[in-house]
Amino acid sequence: MYDAKKIVPGLLIFLGLVTFPVWFNGGKAASPPDLKLDTPEIQQRKEKRCLEPTAYMVARHMELLNDWRDAVVRRGDRIYAASDGKEYGMSLTGTCLGCHSNKEQFCDRCHNYEDVKPTCFNCHVVAQEKS
Repeated sequence: MYDAKKIVPGLLIFLGLVTFPVWFNGGKAASPPDLKLDTPEIQQRKEKRCLEPTAYMVARHMELLNDWRDAVVRRGDRIYAASDGKEYGMSLTGTCLGCHSNKEQFCDRCHNYEDVKPTCFNCHVVAQEKS
């Protein structure tokens, strides 16, 4: 090792930069957001459930919304048959935001935590938000 005086410090700097995110946060992940599901609209409902099971909606709601967009815009389909057989209108503002009227405390908190930038609200304007 003829260049050990250059290689060893270089390796140490490299390892420090690569491991920086782990030791800077102490190995802790950020805590998940506290989502507010207690909107007045949800509280008024007899049956407090989404159109699909919670686990499905958490994992695949964007796929569902994209499928709805394609179905409505490209095929003219406007009715969604849920897995339990119930039918819902395919509408972000009419169906989803009808219950989740607190976009800032529900949608935005989770999207900010996951660092995703959905394009839903480029077209869909949320009227006055309710807490």
